[in-house]
Amino acid sequence: MDQQKAPIYEALERFRRARVVPFDVPGHKRGRGNPELRDFLGERCVSIDVSAMKPLDNLCHPISVIREAEELAADAFGAAEAFFMVGGTTSSVQAMVLTACKRGDKIILPRNVHRSVLHALVLCGAEAVYVNPDVDQTLGIALGMPIEQVRRAILQNPDAKAILVNNPTYYGICSDLRSIVDLAHAHGMLVLADEAHGTHLYFGDNLPLSAMAAGADMSSVSMHKSGGSLTQSSFLFAADTVSAGYVRQIINLTQTTSPSYLLMGSLDISRRNLALRGRETFARVLELAEYARAEISAIDGYRAYGKELINGDSVFDFDLTKLSVNTLGIGLAGIEVYDILRDEYDIQIEFGDLGNILAYLSVGDRYQDAERLVSSLSEIRRRFRRPSTGLLTQEYIEPEVTLSLQEAFYAEKEALPLEQTLGRVSSEFVMCYPPGIPILAPGERVTEAVLRYIAYAKEKGCSMTGPEDAEIQMLNVIR
Repeated sequence: MDQQKAPIYEALERFRRARVVPFDVPGHKRGRGNPELRDFLGERCVSIDVSAMKPLDNLCHPISVIREAEELAADAFGAAEAFFMVGGTTSSVQAMVLTACKRGDKIILPRNVHRSVLHALVLCGAEAVYVNPDVDQTLGIALGMPIEQVRRAILQNPDAKAILVNNPTYYGICSDLRSIVDLAHAHGMLVLADEAHGTHLYFGDNLPLSAMAAGADMSSVSMHKSGGSLTQSSFLFAADTVSAGYVRQIINLTQTTSPSYLLMGSLDISRRNLALRGRETFARVLELAEYARAEISAIDGYRAYGKELINGDSVFDFDLTKLSVNTLGIGLAGIEVYDILRDEYDIQIEFGDLGNILAYLSVGDRYQDAERLVSSLSEIRRRFRRPSTGLLTQEYIEPEVTLSLQEAFYAEKEALPLEQTLGRVSSEFVMCYPPGIPILAPGERVTEAVLRYIAYAKEKGCSMTGPEDAEIQMLNVIR
């Protein structure tokens, strides 16, 4: 297909030039009714913040420019079908799970999944069968899905409908996706890939295999993360093994009927940009990441890890664009370095956890910015280094599951002070965000390890979310 085309963007430009008189929503009427909004976003932006109309198609049932844009996206990413998603990759991941599973079905997945996956199971009532990932004890991070554990889960749960895989994880870890696909398909199961952090895999050389190239049935891709589109815009891709019409029905259960044309236009433009220039763009990103990784690793106390983690199984490959750095060697938790970088050096990185930071590199990064990061980390070591004693390292805690997510979430519950919940079964989520991987989920028993983690994360300043109690002093547990 002609990847130089951008049907939604071109239709919006035609509409803008037509000077149509608006007697529809949105009520700001191309910015005239809200001058402050117009001045903040710019007249060009608010002039194309419009609602669905015939010349611009309808995302719920696309038949013209949106449909053409979806076909171009599918072609660019090597999929049979593409769906424009304006609720972020959260909505895309949930659409995948809701397509594959219904109440009572089983889905095999690693426990270190994004909250959106588990939220989808609360909604549909499917049962999670966890493959506990290996853990790197030095770094304290969860790795990928060992292939023998996947095989065992399949044999023990032959009625499972699907397997969900992170490709890659936030830290850059990739499982043996092709082998998982082959195993799953041999047993009649779908493979769903959460590729929130893997847009670039479709346009890069010397990078891990993308899900659609590996033969996965569905994939959720966060274009706004490494692909350059506006925040909250995402793609959902499907192979011809899945009914596109049914997927659209599932999407329409939860996605807005008033989608933002700003988001859709940004997806259209960004897809064109990657299709035409993606390989050279991500070659530069990879080069920049390798430079920064080497410079940071040369600073005593830091470890910017990469392909040395590959073991052929739980770390089958590593995404080298991920600048993941372990900070425990300078005596600081990752979240502490995260805060210092922002507060003292005006550098905003993606996240810090108990032992690591992640600097997210993508299409818009520059060498001078990477050099500033390197020099700031060096200075942080000099100014703030302390003995590495008393630091927790374990980011992943194996859960004790007693009930399904849906059953526990909707069960009769009571709120108790956190310190009184030991041994009880949680009815809500607790997580640090980012990365948004729950440390505790509904139906899981509260253990000493969980309570210790929560207390430590709060002490170190992690941004925690999930429970009804925003202060996380109380926790809802099942009566």
